[in-house]
Amino acid sequence: MNDEIDWYGPDAATFGDRVSAAREQAGLSQAELARRLGVRQSTLRGWEDDHSEPRANRLSMLAGLLNVSMMWLINGEGEGIGAPEDRQSMPEDINDILTEMRSLRSDLLKRAENLGRLEKRLRRALSDQVHG
Repeated sequence: MNDEIDWYGPDAATFGDRVSAAREQAGLSQAELARRLGVRQSTLRGWEDDHSEPRANRLSMLAGLLNVSMMWLINGEGEGIGAPEDRQSMPEDINDILTEMRSLRSDLLKRAENLGRLEKRLRRALSDQVHG
């Protein structure tokens, strides 16, 4: 398996994954970070669970408090945190499983995007047929 995976890149991690990892790296609980941001803990939990995303002003504050760049939070590029340290201490078979799971997740995301494009094309074709 490829050990050169970008653990926090757009194909391997979500916005919420990066927020959660950076918060843990900073040694903050959800409650503490939420308090510092001036948001409810449930709001922060929603960001970490990828149910919602912060507005630009909160994103800027979040990046500052976590000592990462806004771009890293958004897409995994720029100043952020490194791969999890404990990954090296895991047995090789577990690392292989995690790497394969991330690869499958990336593949599923790409296929879901493809499906969305095909659905749009189908709707347009059906609409053209009905109205044309």
